[in-house]
Amino acid sequence: MPPTSTPLAERWPLRTILDVRDDLLVAWDRPGYHDLRHLVEVLDRLEDLDRAGAAFDKVPVVLAAWFHDAVYDGQPGAEERSALLASASLPDPPAAEVARLVRMTEHHQAFPDDLNAAALSDADLAILAADPDRYERYASDVRIEYAHVPDADFRAGRAAVLTDLLAGPSLFRTPQGRDLWEDRARANVLAEIERLTGAWPQT
Repeated sequence: MPPTSTPLAERWPLRTILDVRDDLLVAWDRPGYHDLRHLVEVLDRLEDLDRAGAAFDKVPVVLAAWFHDAVYDGQPGAEERSALLASASLPDPPAAEVARLVRMTEHHQAFPDDLNAAALSDADLAILAADPDRYERYASDVRIEYAHVPDADFRAGRAAVLTDLLAGPSLFRTPQGRDLWEDRARANVLAEIERLTGAWPQT
């Protein structure tokens, strides 16, 4: 998963409303997993999917990547607030489609024939296929975001989220995402659940 060398600000897919882009760059500049690095990685993974032949509408999907965790504070409803921010900040089109895609990232329930949602979901979840050092940092940064949650509650909740992700036939919705990331992601998630619960989950 090599990173792009293009500066992040230049990866904004519109030639207009640069003030919105700049506000988003400020919003993403925060501690925890959902930071500027996460935004860069999601954009990188969308490029990986594009190069691998995945079909999706690049402008709304890339905009949805920019907005999908624009509001993130470890509290319920962050995706909905991010979607509302997209609706208020963008012209329509593509505002409605961007907001729809942002809302999808709350549960990642994207149908395979919903090409835009499938691509964004896969790019957002591709962190699950990271190398061991990056995955360990990712898991640690997620815990930082939920520092207000007692450890036992966090471990149970995190294990439940990961188990739910494994419940479907695959973690990734596009054929390209499955080819690129499925096996490593599934191994990483299973290992984290074991660390959280002390038991290898039944899948």
